[in-house]
Amino acid sequence: MSQDNQPPLQRWRGAAYALAAAVLFGASTPFAKQLLTHVDAWMLAGLLYLGAGLGLMAVRTVRRRLSPLETAEAPIAGAQWGWLAGAILAGGVIGPVLLMVGLVTMPASSASLLLNLEVVFTALLAWFVFRENFDRRIALGMIFIAAGAVVLSWQGRLAFGDLLGPAAITGACFAWALDNNVTRKVSLGDATQIAMLKGLVAGTVNIVLALMQGAPWPGAALASLAGVIGLFGYGLSLVLFVVALRHIGSARTGAYFAVAPFVGVAIAIVGFGESISVQFVIAGAAMALGVLLHLTERHDHEHVHEPMTHAHRHVHDGHHRHEHGPTDPPGEPHSHAHQHGRIWHRHPHYPDIHHMHDH
Repeated sequence: MSQDNQPPLQRWRGAAYALAAAVLFGASTPFAKQLLTHVDAWMLAGLLYLGAGLGLMAVRTVRRRLSPLETAEAPIAGAQWGWLAGAILAGGVIGPVLLMVGLVTMPASSASLLLNLEVVFTALLAWFVFRENFDRRIALGMIFIAAGAVVLSWQGRLAFGDLLGPAAITGACFAWALDNNVTRKVSLGDATQIAMLKGLVAGTVNIVLALMQGAPWPGAALASLAGVIGLFGYGLSLVLFVVALRHIGSARTGAYFAVAPFVGVAIAIVGFGESISVQFVIAGAAMALGVLLHLTERHDHEHVHEPMTHAHRHVHDGHHRHEHGPTDPPGEPHSHAHQHGRIWHRHPHYPDIHHMHDH
């Protein structure tokens, strides 16, 4: 048995990426809200997603032209395309359609409260279906973060009407939770490529849905502005979200990302003059406690890495001890197909793609 005493950097990196994704997404909300007086809400959602997809496509094109030999990220290949297609279908097609059905049949205030189910479903699927490890500290942290989100979205009343609306919103949350967990299966691939494809599909679907409802197409200036907001708030945010999945798994990434509404409200208070409410203070305290519980997690035990072969961005650390062939790229970090031998060791670790063992 080998001993690996490296500090648990993947937890801190994963948390940083997930929180940065939440900040970008949350910051986009008050800015996008300013466009709602001029652009239909569903059309705006489509433009935000499409701006993310087209913007990331431009970024990838420029990056390839400037660095044609860039090999640090592994492209989506083989069976990964099936997982990615499933994620896009769930999150980019089924989720928006169900959300549209729900919003048509129930008040927006009640719908926003139910949308907090996404973080709950993400965690439950990660823990009990995709077998991510968790303990009482992580579960309690998740409860505090979810409770803070509920407090923040509570508007003093709850009206469901018939069962169709709540069922549709719940289904949308489940679809997005499934998307989050399935995306983890391809998170070792090029995060920019993954986010680009998701943005293009989700943007197209949402715009088609908006046009079907009779929404007008906005002018070029408004559409461009929405696209720029989408590039940062949806595109770059999703890139960071995917990278976070590599380091800490779906449940923890989803929990950190759930603080995005708090960020949006904070920016609205500072930048747009909205007043501080008791809800904001309580929600912030609950979320901060939940994040603190997650950041102070320590998971350390003997575990076995079974043999596996895959391709992803890596350096030659304790988990990557392999020889290189003449066609493998030089320098580090780099990406190429490599084989992991069986390793038995002990060190602090978290549910990244190399630590998916049973407990």
